[in-house]
Order: sequence, then structure tokens, then C-alpha cells
Amino acid sequence: MAQAADAARTVILTVDDDPGVSRAVARDLRRRYGESYRIVRAESGESALDALRELKLRGDLVAVILADYRMPQMNGIEFLERAMDVYPGARRVLLTAYADTSAAIDAINVVDLDHYLLKPWDPPEEKLYPVLDDLLQAWKCSDFKPVPSTKVVGHRFSARSSEVREFLARNQVPYRWYSADEPEGQRLLAAAGQDGRRLPLVVTPEGDPLVEPDPPELAARVGLATTPTADFYDLVVIGGGPAGLGAAVYGASEGLRTVLVERSATGGQAGQSSRIENYLGFPDGVSGAQLTDRARRQAAKFGAEILTAREVTGLEVSGSARIVRFADGSAVAAHSVILATGVQYRELPAPGTDELAGCGVFYGSALTEAASCQGQDVYIVGGANSAGQAAMYLARGAKSVTLLVRGPSLSASMSHYLIQQIEEAPNITVRPRTVVDAAHGEGRLERLTLRDVDTGECEEVDAGWLFVFIGAAPLTDWLDGTVLRDERGFILAGPDLTADGTPPAGWELDRPPYHLETNVPGVFVAGDARAESAKRVASAVGEGAMAVMLVHRYLEQS
Repeated sequence: MAQAADAARTVILTVDDDPGVSRAVARDLRRRYGESYRIVRAESGESALDALRELKLRGDLVAVILADYRMPQMNGIEFLERAMDVYPGARRVLLTAYADTSAAIDAINVVDLDHYLLKPWDPPEEKLYPVLDDLLQAWKCSDFKPVPSTKVVGHRFSARSSEVREFLARNQVPYRWYSADEPEGQRLLAAAGQDGRRLPLVVTPEGDPLVEPDPPELAARVGLATTPTADFYDLVVIGGGPAGLGAAVYGASEGLRTVLVERSATGGQAGQSSRIENYLGFPDGVSGAQLTDRARRQAAKFGAEILTAREVTGLEVSGSARIVRFADGSAVAAHSVILATGVQYRELPAPGTDELAGCGVFYGSALTEAASCQGQDVYIVGGANSAGQAAMYLARGAKSVTLLVRGPSLSASMSHYLIQQIEEAPNITVRPRTVVDAAHGEGRLERLTLRDVDTGECEEVDAGWLFVFIGAAPLTDWLDGTVLRDERGFILAGPDLTADGTPPAGWELDRPPYHLETNVPGVFVAGDARAESAKRVASAVGEGAMAVMLVHRYLEQS
């Protein structure tokens, strides 16, 4: 009876100035949570604040607050900021249209936003309830106290500061950013006993200062898993992009004890995409971060372990075991391995770009840096989908976006739907047959030298922001001497190993390698790291699932 009474006094509050939307949100909430929580709705920020104050006076608890972003007089972020004063422990969700996702990302720093949902949220079973379930569980475990956030103090044009922010953002760790030149940043530095010469400073939710932390230390201190719970598994998945996450979901859901190892952040290149519009089942598009978050939660639900900031440096065969070695000297073993290491953007070979990396020159960091590009002239190098998606995302706030393409047009490597969107965007310019010849600046990017590929003529332009999306280099050097690769480093598997009808050298089984199996039995490859792969999210996820099917076949015959 006491628990029932407590539940009846616990509130989920929703506020939206559109009466129809307000009723729809409340209806969906009541359908799922009405028996355990009281659903309160309001149609303005002010009336919602009045409701919160009344609930406070009565001693009721508020678990989650959902607020629409676009409301007159007081928008959703302003409301949530004031609501924190009344119920600091309530979980906060912002309802946004797709055009407002940049504001939602900024809200993480303003109101410790726990999640943002794109409207419409239909079907709620897929888009609304899983998010609310997680937030309610987190609220129950917090003793209804505000959750302290990670704080980062650094310089905006600092490569290391940029790397830390990118790491936290891609791993969806909420953090507050403070410039070392601002009063609050200086107060944090003084409290940590630092003079600002060694940055960034990261202050954990527990209040522990970390000076210039490396990714493994940072991951461990902000709550990400970095150490396997066992020494031996059925399956080790190396790489946390779409192929690796797909393999982890299918492996764990089908009863294999599965661990996924990721060197940086789950999602891979797809996780950095602002909008993926050609992925099956998402007619309105989905951001790479949203898709990654859902896949990661799905893998964890089925029992897969996900390790972050663990760099794999070697693969060994010991009888029926496949041993994966880490950079710190430790190792984990398994019956089978799926290599889903993906690819990384190639570095721009122009003089000056190495020195200015993270200081105006960025590789795939459009989401993290977009807020700083408001009203600026932005340059993007690349002609494939990732460059096009970044151009569309940055064009929302930038003064202008210029796409620099080595080829004669975008049609050779970019999807047709993206080309159409770019052609219709008034502030995006495409410059074909143009490359960056040099980057210039003192401490930050200030100018670019652009060269016409056909005439050789150069011009210098003012530029503070350059985003690079060129080519794809496989992350496979650590496999040298163990797994066969082509001349570009992509992993050979299945038919590519037996093109002339003979098995690869050293193959001792009386069957040919399976379709995604490498020259090492029990070691499979999926996604962009495979030679001649499609380089698309859907095909990568499919290969991850197929690789698990072949793992089962391998284990049954071993």
C-alpha cells in the first residue's frame, strides 16, 4: 500500500502549447505509465511552473518533465532551466522538430538535458517508451537527487580540448563546457589547483579533477565500461560501428556470450552523421547519434558487454581460442571473432593542416562544432554522403558552406537525394575540381589556399572552419601477418580468398572459408573494413547479422 501511495504521488509532467500535441503526449504517457505515475499536462511554460510549485508544496515527486522546444513567451529550454530550481532531480526531455536538433544539443550544456525526442514520436513503442523507461529507471536509482555532470575546461581552438569534447559527445556523456578564459572556467581551474597551462581539465561528477586525461582514463572515470568481466567469450566483436553493433545485437540475442570492443566511441563514421535518410524503416531520417544510441541500448538489453576506449593491437590463434590483445598488454579470448573495425577519414595532405587539426581543421566533427559555426563561412572537403550530410547540417546556422570536390561533380559518390537537397540549399556552394593546397593560421585556422585541379591556379580565401571527409582508410594495420588484406589494407574474406578455387595458404580445414570468414578459421569480417564492401549503413548492419549466423555454423562444426 505504501508503494502504491508513493507511485500515485509521483508525476510525469508534459508541457506543449499546441493543445492537440499536448493531449497526444499525455494520452501516450497514460497508456503506458498511467497505472504507476500521475500524468500532468500543461499548455504553457508559466502554467507548468505553477503546477510544479503546487506539486512541491504538496510534497509530490516529479520523475520526468517533457517540454516542447517551440513555445511562445518561454521556450522549452527556458522552462526547463526554471523547472530545475523546483525539481532539480527530475529527468528532462526536450521535444523538438528536426530543424531544432542543434538547439537540443546545446541544451545539454544549459539544462543538463537527459534526452531530446523528435516529433512525431510515433510509434511510441519504438521512439518514446524505451527512452522514458530508461529515464525512469535512472531517476529511481538517483534517490531523487540532481545528478552532477562532467565539466570540461579548455580552449575552443585546442586540439586536445576538441578531442575530449568529441569523445564525450559521441559517447553521449552529458558535460558542461567552460572556456578557460571565462570566470567560471577560471574558478574551476583554481579549485583544481591548476593555472591553465595544462588543458583540458575534466571534473568528474564526483568532483575529481583530471588534467589532460587520455581516453581510457576519461572513459573509466565518467562511467563507461573499459574492462571485460570475463577472460573467455563465445564472440568478441572488434569495432562499434553499425556492423559491430549489429553483430553484438544478434550475437547476444541468440545466446552467445558477446563482448564488443571499441577504441573510441560506438557508431563509427555513421554515428557522426547528422542525418541518415536512406536507412530502411526511418522515412523521416534519423541522426547517427540516435541510431547508435538505440543500437547500443538494444545490444546491452540482450546482455552484450560494450567496452569503450580499448585499443586492440593484436590477434593470435591458440588452438581453438582466438586471443585479442590490447594496447595495455591485457587480453581477452573467445571461440570466434568478428572484425568490424570500419574505416577512418584520410588526413588531408596539404601543408599546415596537421598543425591546425582541432584548431579549425576537423575530421568528421561537424556535430560537435556546429554551434560554434553560427554565422561563419565554412568549407568542407569531400564529395561522398558524409560530406553532403555535414554540409546540410552546418548550413542551418552557417553564413555559407562551400563544398570542395576533387571530381567534376557530386554524382559519382553522393546519393541522389543529398545532391538534390544541396542544390536547393541557398547558402551551399559546390566547387568541383578544387582542392585545398595549404592551410594557414597562428594557433587557429585563418586562411586556405585553394587550387584548381585543371588549371593549377591558386587563390587564398579567409576561412576559420574546415571539415574534412575524404576517402576511407581501414583500421587494419594491427592484423599484419595474421589476417590477409588487399593492397589498400581492406580484409579479404570468403570468395576473395579462393578466387582460383584453392584455399588460402595455411588453411587446414576440409571446407572453403565461409562467405565472411577470413583466412583464419573462426575470424570473420563485416562492414566497411571488408574488401569490396558496399560502404553503406544498411549493408554493414546486414553483414554484422550474417557474420553471427556464420559464427554459429563455425561453432557447430568445431
